Amino acid sequence: MMSSLHAEVRLSAQDASRFVDLALAGIGREFPNKPGHVLLEKADIKSPREVTPVFYGHFDWHSSVHGHWTLVRLLRCFPEAPWAQKVKEVLGSRFTEEALKKEAHYLQSHPSFERMYGWAWALRLGLELRQLDLEEAKRWAGWFEPVEFAIVGHAKEYLPKLSWPIRCGFHPESAFPLSQMLDWARSVGDHDFEQLIVKKAVDFYKSDQHYPVQYEPSGNDFFSAGLNEADLMRRCLTRKEFGEWIGEFFPDFQLGNLSRPVEVTDFTDGHLVHLVGLNLSRAWALRGIASALEGPVRENLLAVAKNHEQAGLRDTFSGHYEGDHWLGTFGVYLLTHEAD
Repeated sequence: MMSSLHAEVRLSAQDASRFVDLALAGIGREFPNKPGHVLLEKADIKSPREVTPVFYGHFDWHSSVHGHWTLVRLLRCFPEAPWAQKVKEVLGSRFTEEALKKEAHYLQSHPSFERMYGWAWALRLGLELRQLDLEEAKRWAGWFEPVEFAIVGHAKEYLPKLSWPIRCGFHPESAFPLSQMLDWARSVGDHDFEQLIVKKAVDFYKSDQHYPVQYEPSGNDFFSAGLNEADLMRRCLTRKEFGEWIGEFFPDFQLGNLSRPVEVTDFTDGHLVHLVGLNLSRAWALRGIASALEGPVRENLLAVAKNHEQAGLRDTFSGHYEGDHWLGTFGVYLLTHEAD
């Protein structure tokens, strides 16, 4: 049975329209494009739209997936907004049974494609479609299920073979997708998947202590591996266990470099602009961590999160496609936080 997700919405329908515009601007923009697949033979040379007929825009597959998620999430939050009808029409033209079958087939045939960052966003999109209170969304969610099931099947085969966590500040990082997959498993009631993820997270991270905050960030991070890890562990441990664990992980809650927003020197550089996303993702991870704590520590973490949020949102709308094709999603994820 699927549990209900409740979004803590901290923006208006008018503010949301700016994020809608970002998502719509990239949703059908096929080029420039960075394919994420390996070409095995000449016949594999095809346009992005031919390979993945739904998720071909927004520069790459995972950004297209979470660009769609952005529209679905905002439609769920603001079903009566002036832009809502246009968004419904666009989504209806893209979430067709035949096109989603092709997406699912491609994923099924390419087990490592978009592992695990793209998987995470696709499962988050699946959850959002299930929660969208529209008659047509029931069809969309049903047609999207084969995409979810392909990913979950691959994850159930891959995770037992993944012997070590992946600690970095960009796509391959493992704590963020484990968090998203865990949310999906719990929401749809896949207890075997939930147990697999929790065990993997505990095996990877439970013994971690004295996280080296001085080693973050790297130059093109859009994640904090340390904060992502903590945001995962608060999902896996009881409140008491998490309080004890994080006290060892961040002794005295001295966050060092993690306490200060980062500055971006060039918004036209596709890697340097990652740092805008870092500010946004740090903010949502800090808010998630704070939700499992109490007292002055909680308030201090929320204050640090607010500083990162302000810096990240200030830079989200740069006018350069290097950031525009994906940063809106990070802003929406932060401002429409799922209340656990």
